[in-house]
Amino acid sequence: MAPPRTVGHVNGEPSPGDGSRPLGRQGRGAEAFVVSPFTRLARVHLMSAAGDALIGIALAGSLFFNLDPTAARSKVALYLLLTIAPFAVVGPLIGPLIDRAPGGRRGIVILSAAGRALLAVMMIRHLDSLLIFPEAFGALVLGKTYHVSKSALVPRLVRDNDGLVEANSKLTLLSGLGGALAAGPGLLLNLLGSEWVLAMATAVFVWMAAVGFRIPSTQVASLRPPRAERAASRSAGIVLAASAMSVLRGLTGFTLFLLAFWLRSSEASAIWFGVMIAASAAGQLSGAVMAPHLRRLVREEYLLGGVLIVASITTLVVAFPAQRGWVILAAMSVGLAAGLGKLSFDAIVQRDAPEARQGETFARFETRFQLMWVLGGIVPVITPNGILSIRAGLVMMCVASGSAAFLYLGGLAAVQRGRRTPGEVIAARLWTEQRRAAVRAKLPRWLQGRRLPGAGGEPPGSGAR
Repeated sequence: MAPPRTVGHVNGEPSPGDGSRPLGRQGRGAEAFVVSPFTRLARVHLMSAAGDALIGIALAGSLFFNLDPTAARSKVALYLLLTIAPFAVVGPLIGPLIDRAPGGRRGIVILSAAGRALLAVMMIRHLDSLLIFPEAFGALVLGKTYHVSKSALVPRLVRDNDGLVEANSKLTLLSGLGGALAAGPGLLLNLLGSEWVLAMATAVFVWMAAVGFRIPSTQVASLRPPRAERAASRSAGIVLAASAMSVLRGLTGFTLFLLAFWLRSSEASAIWFGVMIAASAAGQLSGAVMAPHLRRLVREEYLLGGVLIVASITTLVVAFPAQRGWVILAAMSVGLAAGLGKLSFDAIVQRDAPEARQGETFARFETRFQLMWVLGGIVPVITPNGILSIRAGLVMMCVASGSAAFLYLGGLAAVQRGRRTPGEVIAARLWTEQRRAAVRAKLPRWLQGRRLPGAGGEPPGSGAR
């Protein structure tokens, strides 16, 4: 059972988990003027999304940020590898810092905004210099740091565990809204020059840092957490959810590059690439809209397992027509599954992981998810033309998501009954076969074809006679 929500403080006064301050002698009408801490975080998140969108628009001509799908496969593969770099920094270094920084998680949010504002100013001077790449990399790292801090902040700013999915979905919708609001002015300013877009991004990040001071300070750990808390952050429920989410993130990367190279080989117009990206984004935003309503019917765990089943069925149905319109539907379904799955996973970690470990936990799993996105995306990138057809790719996606649904839901049932999960059973079987192969490789050649005694792959002489 999850521990009770810790009471926070707003301007030195105690407040419940949703951040609403007690009215005391104030009249009931004053409640309408109280701004909850979650609302303040939502404003910060909106500005963060807008600022990141403006930086992306300003650097749209850079190879690092806007690779054309028709580029050489080697360059696309290099881009995929580069996307892991920010997470390699965020995971081992910034995750523990978020949990134990002197200013708490609010301080990390403010520093990430101030740092991106400074880097945007520096990029204005280095648009035509190689220095633009390390500066852009720094902005990526700070952006990922903010997202990890935001995820760790949410549990402190909602009323109870049942509101986690709804809170995460609101932030996801605000992220899309922030990017959309910034796109229009950003594209207009880009006609005058990228410097103007970066100047606007600087102003947005400065404003974000100022608003960030209104978020309650939520420092929860000053020392290294005890072993029990470290074990709780790796509980069976969290590990199972992370494994299912890893498959979804891998499917997202696989879908993006599979469809991109398929459209390229079929000489589709650039409009189809835009439709594909829009369909995936629409699926994710639809997931954010549906999540709060679905959460009232089922728990987060079954939401995550359900979207895997939906992705498996949809890709199987779409595989046999294998036409553009149907395949775009597959992109939308994968986007929907990834969006709903991420909201469910975030809520599971926010609910079950110790507060003193949530920043580190999110950073560790985000690193894993990004690695899975790259591994999924690199398969169609490195596969020569003609070998991996669109139909074969969709069937692979169906098998992967269906297998993940079986292992995840079966694992949940096994954990509830105190038994080994299907994944543990399969891993134990594979380990036995690996041990047998290792022992057989050390035997003389004339003995390698004989059956080893014992069911566990023990060396000769150690089994039952």
